[in-house]
Amino acid sequence: MYHVSKAYVAGAFALQDVSLDVSRGEFVFLTGASGAGKTTLLQLLFAAERPSEGQIVVLGRNIARLRGSAVPALRRRVGVVFQDFKLLRQRTVEENVGVTLDVVGMPRREVRAKVFTMLKQVGLQHRRYHHPVSLSGGEQQRVAIARALVGEPEILLADEPTGNLDPDLSVEIMDLMMSAAMRGTAVLVATHDVGLIERYHKRKLHLDAGRLVEDGPAAGRTE
Repeated sequence: MYHVSKAYVAGAFALQDVSLDVSRGEFVFLTGASGAGKTTLLQLLFAAERPSEGQIVVLGRNIARLRGSAVPALRRRVGVVFQDFKLLRQRTVEENVGVTLDVVGMPRREVRAKVFTMLKQVGLQHRRYHHPVSLSGGEQQRVAIARALVGEPEILLADEPTGNLDPDLSVEIMDLMMSAAMRGTAVLVATHDVGLIERYHKRKLHLDAGRLVEDGPAAGRTE
């Protein structure tokens, strides 16, 4: 991302002159107050928005020049945990988690095996035939995280992924994301949770009113 700005209304910048680079296998926290630009930054990386100025290169593709027809192929390589989950209400938990694998044509038996393993990792294998409406907010959040991780994405973008989870489960989910980074996934997590940031002592990007004002290690130490 090079000198990127994003304005939804002329002259009112959600992001302004932001430059950063995230490497393969790197784990990065994205922090800042509500309205600082965290969600906008993630949306730009996912090609849900286009920059008003600057260049964004994701997996070798320039987002600003990406044709609409090329966006789905890029997104299949990116796992996303949305703040509002975006689960498919008509589908079961198993179907929600497996949807990205179905899209790429993975055999059904293999999809079910991978989904079951992933649901076990987030503690929801017993809920695999339930629908999202019957789940708690925390359970829906874990389904969204399982969906994002099951395809072993090259990039993982997570917007407040532990916001509805208790502290112990938050650590388990963060450990899953850390494991993904160790396998080579670039992970970018937007969060307000200072405790998690200090626990993992990873690179921290801090946004303030759309500007990147800090890029460095978090305080604390890895446990």
